Amino acid sequence: MRYKVVIFDLFGTLVPYLSGQEYENMLEEMTASLPISRSAFQKAWDDTFGERARGIFSTIESNILYICEALRIKPARAQIEAATRRRIEFIRRALAPREDALETLCQLKSSGRKIGLISDCSCEVPLLWKGTPLSELIDEAVFSCEVLLTKPNPQIYLLACDRLGISPEDCLYVGDGGSDELGGAAEVGMSPVLIRVPTEDAGDGYRIDADKWEGQTISALSEVLPLVFDH
Repeated sequence: MRYKVVIFDLFGTLVPYLSGQEYENMLEEMTASLPISRSAFQKAWDDTFGERARGIFSTIESNILYICEALRIKPARAQIEAATRRRIEFIRRALAPREDALETLCQLKSSGRKIGLISDCSCEVPLLWKGTPLSELIDEAVFSCEVLLTKPNPQIYLLACDRLGISPEDCLYVGDGGSDELGGAAEVGMSPVLIRVPTEDAGDGYRIDADKWEGQTISALSEVLPLVFDH
């Protein structure tokens, strides 16, 4: 067995990023619910991504309230709740699997492989995770906001391996290259693979770390299968 386990990134890997326009629409809708300017809110929202991913904000409400307090704005509870709903609905849409994701995961599962997930994300993802079809096929999901670690910290990869009961050398790691995740996977001994779907590259600002990647690259999730299966 070439690899006993395959660990995937989430956004840009198992699920495609929603378009930049959809992200802008989400921010517009959140701002419309609050007594705050769009530009001020967007800057503060983008600037606090690291805190969301590290679990400093345990709820979206607390993140919004933090931003409002920093800007000396006092929204009503109903306004915070409305903005939170807009964000959660955006993430719910964003968790739709790629077209070939479920079939690829099913084939890996049927071959006896374990499947893991490591995602830098905020609290909405674990909140919504059990309602996604991906959750039934992933043996262990490690969410940064829950474990208080983000990629490429070696500990988040080692934690996933520990939960899956395997060593890093037995693991293929698949990601779109954000947050230097591939370098982090390689550092602990995993075999990293970059997924880069050509139709999604244009205008995608999330993959800035992928441009320097010189290792194995695939253009679809289904291409993971020949890398895993012995022939």
